Amino acid sequence: MKRPISHGMTKTLNILAAQLNPVVGDINGNLALAQGALAEAKAAGADLLVLPELFILGYPAEDLVLKPSAVQLSMAAVDALAGETKDGPGVIIGSPWADDGKLHNSALLLRGGEISYRYDKRELPNYGVFDEVRVFDPGVGPARAIDFNGVRIGIAICEDIWLDRVPQDLKDDCAQVLIVPNASPWRRTVQVERHTTFSSWRKNGLPYLFVNQVGGQDELVFDGASYAVDIDGNEHQLLGDFITGSALVSFNAETGRFASEAQASLTEGTEAEYRAAVLALGDYVDKNRFPGVVLGMSGGIDSALTAAMAVDALGADRVWCVMLPSKYTSNDSLEDALACTKALGARYDTINIAPGVGALGEMLADQFEDTAPDTTEENIQSRLRAVTLMALSNKFGHMVVTTGNKSEMAVGYATLYGDMCGGYNALKDFYKTEVFELSNWRNADHPRGGLGPKGEVIPARIITKPPSAELREDQRDDDNLPPYEVLDDILRGLVDEELDLDDILARGHDEATVRRIEHLLYVAEYKRRQAPPGVKVGGKNFGRDRRYPITNRFRDD
Repeated sequence: MKRPISHGMTKTLNILAAQLNPVVGDINGNLALAQGALAEAKAAGADLLVLPELFILGYPAEDLVLKPSAVQLSMAAVDALAGETKDGPGVIIGSPWADDGKLHNSALLLRGGEISYRYDKRELPNYGVFDEVRVFDPGVGPARAIDFNGVRIGIAICEDIWLDRVPQDLKDDCAQVLIVPNASPWRRTVQVERHTTFSSWRKNGLPYLFVNQVGGQDELVFDGASYAVDIDGNEHQLLGDFITGSALVSFNAETGRFASEAQASLTEGTEAEYRAAVLALGDYVDKNRFPGVVLGMSGGIDSALTAAMAVDALGADRVWCVMLPSKYTSNDSLEDALACTKALGARYDTINIAPGVGALGEMLADQFEDTAPDTTEENIQSRLRAVTLMALSNKFGHMVVTTGNKSEMAVGYATLYGDMCGGYNALKDFYKTEVFELSNWRNADHPRGGLGPKGEVIPARIITKPPSAELREDQRDDDNLPPYEVLDDILRGLVDEELDLDDILARGHDEATVRRIEHLLYVAEYKRRQAPPGVKVGGKNFGRDRRYPITNRFRDD
């Protein structure tokens, strides 16, 4: 860590922004991370260490914050950390805080060996993936600035700076700079939102330091990407995205400007989406202490991309690909699954499900007599694959990763307790057309920090051949669904944009097709409620972001 930039006798704060990856519920582990950052800040000559929102318990802790012992232990950990600040530097750290019958999302200023100030978050988000109103009480009264080492600072927490009230309160109270701990999850549009429409500086011109957490937590991924904004709107990108780290930055209270030797760049577009999914998958596996993952390697594009993401997240030695052929599995699929796994360097096994299919056929022969084969027999194959993968998971501890994409999940083109069976789905919020885009990108580029090999890891034929579940002779996805370019545009209208059918028809789609897709979307809700979690990347993911009723007769007539 380089020494802070000197500004002579001016009022300057040297601040260490710590962009770290806490684990929800691991209070002792998160405290250890904070103590390590404090030692780093002290060695660097910083006046102040800033840690993210609710850092000591982790975010989002959801209903865990309603457990009194979780809150009490979090508060005790903050007290313990405060005791380590007797000789400086000061610390701003997030924690749940219980006081006078209220529970707050708080930021604590620790200095001189004690908790010297507490700020309670005023603006509690209650939309999309957020439901803080459900578990927290908002802070009361106007936000107030405080003096710290000769500089008047204002503390705000995440959502506080997306609205006008708190930044204006702090400016009215003569704050010279805002310090903003965050747990701001990533999605495709987040950088534009943070730096333009919702930027605190654009509201009242106050310089601010934005310190965000990084890492995956169930359906969310946090990108970090911590930055600072000068009084004139000039931005300093202090830390990159999807990586942990720290940056030393100096704030000059007389000029209203930050200075730092730290300079980072952010990823964009398809690369950012890929890295987000990789980080989320890797953290889900590691934070839940699985030794690795196992997945069904079908020879199709979804399982190939999932395998690539898993290898990039965990390393090839922790990824187990299993081909589970039936009599309908083509030679191309057998060859492609093996070629993809070899290119990735992962373990590959073949387990033929035909004996199991035959056994079930015998078991059900009397009941199925005089009936024609239909989706029942197709689903039996899918569910036998799930039973096989779960047996491997139970025996060896690897988590089963499912491979279904958002298009399939939307219209129910997936088998409950079959290919939907598993612990996590890295593709859950990617439409099929996006799966193709990600696959082409991964063959042409290599993600920063990816543990997999460079070069083509998904054979070209996997990308170019028509998608098929291969559960009957000559089956293709477009036997039952419109082309994915059409399907995905309709689904974006129905799901991400919540458009009325008239607005979707105005895009030029066939009315009967749109109404059929709307019906399939609604009747598949019961399946999605039982699907494994997967990371949010778009405007609205299936899960905590989109909550539709299962029993639902509404149709847009």
